[in-house]
Amino acid sequence: MTAPARPAPPARRRRRFDLRATALFFVFLAMVVSVVGLVARVVAGAVERRPAWVFVLVVVAVAGFAGLGRRWHLARAARRAAAALDEAAREAARELEAPVIPRQRPAAAVSVDYDALSAEEFEEAIAALCARDGCSGVEVVGGAGDLGADVVAVAPDGRRVVIQCKHYGDSHRVGSQDLQRFGGTCFTVHEADVAVLVTTSDFTAPAVEYAEQCGIVCVDRDALRTWTDGTGPRPWEDAPDEWATSPSPPAGPVS
Repeated sequence: MTAPARPAPPARRRRRFDLRATALFFVFLAMVVSVVGLVARVVAGAVERRPAWVFVLVVVAVAGFAGLGRRWHLARAARRAAAALDEAAREAARELEAPVIPRQRPAAAVSVDYDALSAEEFEEAIAALCARDGCSGVEVVGGAGDLGADVVAVAPDGRRVVIQCKHYGDSHRVGSQDLQRFGGTCFTVHEADVAVLVTTSDFTAPAVEYAEQCGIVCVDRDALRTWTDGTGPRPWEDAPDEWATSPSPPAGPVS
């Protein structure tokens, strides 16, 4: 008895080469590579300007590789990675379009030993403060025949500032006679809109009273220190509004 012959397995049919499908595949692959390259350039620029994006890209890369490790989650991981990369690219583009505002360094505190200066150097230092704080036309005019004006300038708001400097020691306070002499010339002769008397010492009570009556700004040692280091107001900012035009000093001396 002969064994029945097994039927021969059908021969596998070879797939025909599809030129159109192959061409479309390579076109799609080239598009993907181009998009990835463009995104990579944008992301690289964003990373250079925003280092925090390095962390975002690392997270995206780790998530993508973790998903690729599982063959059955390949498609889902690819979609997630593509979405995350697209969002990162959009954010990077927004960052690149936004103007970068440079950080301003805080101004360093200025310390000047005014006691160690001469009277002439003190006038130069006051003129330098005026120029530093935006005044124009700053001049040191002190000397013989100055009639009480040591520094003149034009404040940022356009008012004419006339300053008399008194380089006194701690024990020598500015008295009312000093203020009266300055008050008799600062407005009528020098046509000041803002009259200032600045000293390395202090003012007597009658001197302060006279200054308040005729609108002279008194800058003592403490006010000069805060003006110098930028923590206090400029003298022309303390000038009373009613004296901004053409004030007249009070008649008669103040005892």
